Amino acid sequence: MSQKSKSALDSFYQPADKFFPSQAPTALTFDDVSLATLYSDILPRETKLDTSLSDSLPLSLPIISSDMDTVTEARMAISMAMQGGLGVIHYNMTQAQQVREVARVKHHIHGLIQEPARVLPNQTISEVLKIIEDKHYSFRTFPVVNEKGVLVGLLSGRVVKERYGSHKVAEAMTPRKDVFTINQRALKKDPIGAADKFFNEHLGINKLLVVDNDDKLCGLFTLSDIERLSEEARADRRTSRDSDFRLRCAAAIAIPRLDDGKLDKDNLAAHIGALSQMGCDAVALSTAHGHTQGVGQAVKFVRGQFKHLTIIAGNVTSGEGVDYLAGCGANAVKIGQGPGSICT
Repeated sequence: MSQKSKSALDSFYQPADKFFPSQAPTALTFDDVSLATLYSDILPRETKLDTSLSDSLPLSLPIISSDMDTVTEARMAISMAMQGGLGVIHYNMTQAQQVREVARVKHHIHGLIQEPARVLPNQTISEVLKIIEDKHYSFRTFPVVNEKGVLVGLLSGRVVKERYGSHKVAEAMTPRKDVFTINQRALKKDPIGAADKFFNEHLGINKLLVVDNDDKLCGLFTLSDIERLSEEARADRRTSRDSDFRLRCAAAIAIPRLDDGKLDKDNLAAHIGALSQMGCDAVALSTAHGHTQGVGQAVKFVRGQFKHLTIIAGNVTSGEGVDYLAGCGANAVKIGQGPGSICT
């Protein structure tokens, strides 16, 4: 390349610290600016998009939904986690509703269903059908337990029909001696591997019940869940899951205040406590103007009460704002405000 050609390119493709000052006060849109691609020896498959919001919250895809008004509920949060990102459940609902939305995400297709739906032997098939209708279950096969939680059988979906409505579960179920189970001790540190091995060795079986030493039901594996997890392990895209194989999920928090304007600590602690108990991976405490004493106090309080919880705080537009919220205990800080009447 001649010196003249190189000089022309240098003047046309300027670094950002020269380009933008030279354009002031001209208003530019995306169509007015092109990014100059330079030489690279990196192949697309070699790129890594992994990031983390905190030491305990890694993401394979650096995409997080906004914690704004009605942006994300369980369905979207599930989709985002399946792609490797993180959905933040909005707070334009009651606290109880928000906890339920988080629960829907955390319980969506995970390896071990720790609280499987169950029925009693003295219930009728009609009562089971009513439960399915009321709870909107998409399945019809249920473990059968007695009043003490001991496994006594398995009710197959093949017999959960209106024509058998008058029959008791005890009449229709597969008896305990014919139900495939695994003791929770055998799961050790690799429950998915243990379940996968079982399904490989037992053709045609798609349910594996987990029991303790007293034969009490304490979990359930399904073949479809294990196959889904195996597909994820082979895929380039890594689903965002926690250490218990549950999808990751965050929740936005509306900072509660008492009548005198002080932070409602009891309300805030109870709300986040319920979310944490459900497995919520992070909370977002953000307002249109986050570089304030009020937001800082809330972040400090939450950090003191929940030392290992990932906290997102914001919104700020200055380095001082980032330093302030980080100093209060935030793991991640939201940057940017406006334009217009609501944050973008």
